[in-house]
Amino acid sequence: MLIFRLLSVVALVALNSCADSPAKPSASEGTVAPVKIAETKGEARQKAPKTSIDPDVLFTLLTAELAGQRGQYDIALEGYMEAAKRVHDPRFAERAAMIAMYMKNSNKTNEAVALWLHQDPKNQTARKIAALLALRAGDKKASAEHLNVLLAVDPAGFEGALLELAGVLQKEGKINAVYEALDALSLQHPDQADIYYIQSLLAMQKKDKNLAEAKIQQALKLRPDWDNALIFQAQIAVFSGDLNKAKELLKDAAVKYPDNSKINKMYAQVLIKAENYTEALEVYQKIISADSKDLESQFAVGLVYLQLDQDQRAEDIFKKLLEQPEWQYQSRFYLGKIEEKQGHAKKALAWFDKVTDGPFVFDASISAIALLQKDKQYDDASARLSLLQTKFPKQKLRLILVQAELYSQQKQYEKSFDLLTKALIDFPDQKELLYTRALMAERVNKPEIVEADLKKILAVEPNNVEALNALGYTLLGKSSRYADAEKYLQKALNLEPDEAVIIDSYGWLQFKLGNTERALDYLQQAYEKQQENEIAAHLAEVLWALGKKDEARKLFNKAIKESPDDEYLRDFQRRILKGAQ
Repeated sequence: MLIFRLLSVVALVALNSCADSPAKPSASEGTVAPVKIAETKGEARQKAPKTSIDPDVLFTLLTAELAGQRGQYDIALEGYMEAAKRVHDPRFAERAAMIAMYMKNSNKTNEAVALWLHQDPKNQTARKIAALLALRAGDKKASAEHLNVLLAVDPAGFEGALLELAGVLQKEGKINAVYEALDALSLQHPDQADIYYIQSLLAMQKKDKNLAEAKIQQALKLRPDWDNALIFQAQIAVFSGDLNKAKELLKDAAVKYPDNSKINKMYAQVLIKAENYTEALEVYQKIISADSKDLESQFAVGLVYLQLDQDQRAEDIFKKLLEQPEWQYQSRFYLGKIEEKQGHAKKALAWFDKVTDGPFVFDASISAIALLQKDKQYDDASARLSLLQTKFPKQKLRLILVQAELYSQQKQYEKSFDLLTKALIDFPDQKELLYTRALMAERVNKPEIVEADLKKILAVEPNNVEALNALGYTLLGKSSRYADAEKYLQKALNLEPDEAVIIDSYGWLQFKLGNTERALDYLQQAYEKQQENEIAAHLAEVLWALGKKDEARKLFNKAIKESPDDEYLRDFQRRILKGAQ
């Protein structure tokens, strides 16, 4: 069987040829297929069919292979199509389909896939591609036919197949096509919970929370104990902002299925989101009691301890996890955060520098720069930032913001403003850039840009409390704009009534309006919530205006002792205290 062995080599080379030549797609694209449809388990190990190869066909295959290596995909495609038509070997039709898909030749792709299915009707990869093509074309009848076959051939893998197809078409903006095809399929298979589950996922992608809830309920009616569906129902509640409902759903599910770690972990996560840290800790401890090797939950417990300000317990957990290779870098990062929180800058920096791999490398590097910046080691911080710009080009936006902050800390406000202005050419509507430039514009006395940038944010996000507060506070600089300032600050306060910075701004507005006693109430509330220097300066000035000069001095002396270079406190000292001497 020398000829067949040669054919096997040709087929193997053909399947990989497009990843080897510089003129062809990169290996990351997975040969020539532009769409990743996973092989069904077992398909890749099927024995190649024993086929007698005509010399003319073998010549056609070799010609197609050489054409593929030279990037002549149209010739390669015709060669494999010709071979597929002349020899009953689905591998040739498969290869033709992959080349046609890479070339985005829809007619040839349809032809090749049809031939592939004719020769191997139970091949699930071919069937998934056929379903994908039908869905793309909006052919509901063909879509339903192919999905029906997938369900009949592999019921257990049907959910995975649907998720694959939905994932591809979601990227192409064709969610509705999948949803409608599933609607038609549900009429034929009303007892198939997978269909309603995927429809619920798609409905959430379309931001239709009511439809998502209705579909997930249909899925759960058919499979009440389906953990994925139970979890997603809770996620719908979270996305809708109803944390109480999410907690109740997961609490009930955890009672019914106490040994289901997926449900318990989701329950703990929702409790954390709701800031019920003690309850979350109890849930995680139960999970760990059932499985002492659950390192993910142990790590989560460490994070919960941090939220509870039990730093020593958190530190003990993270140090223990240093022994586990897959958790050592995350643990180093949070050990650095603990040292930073405790004011041990050198120790924190040492931990951050040990995060050399894993998902926290960038965050650790940024944390290290922030530490150096706080310690006024600007040259070292700048050098590290330059390295990051080379190492993490995809983090360009965040690094620009870090550089702007570094300039600002050195009081190089013009440089910061110019950097952000240049960045806005590439990212004209980027919220963080607009907000940060507005702050710098205030520093360089460009009030018209402050207002324009903040209003641009509010045009897209009218309830953005940071922009509302910043704009309202900025407008307090002109007595003619107090009414406008009040409008923005009142809205910000209604949205975030417990936020210290907003309470401070509103209190300062009252002072500007001459409502000094009312201003005092707001500023005292703000200072109790957050002992920040600007709030302290505002409160001291209001106390002084009310004749409570001893209280004002006492407050000022306490704040200036902790922050001797703070510009707001120094401004109060220059305008008020020195003028009183």
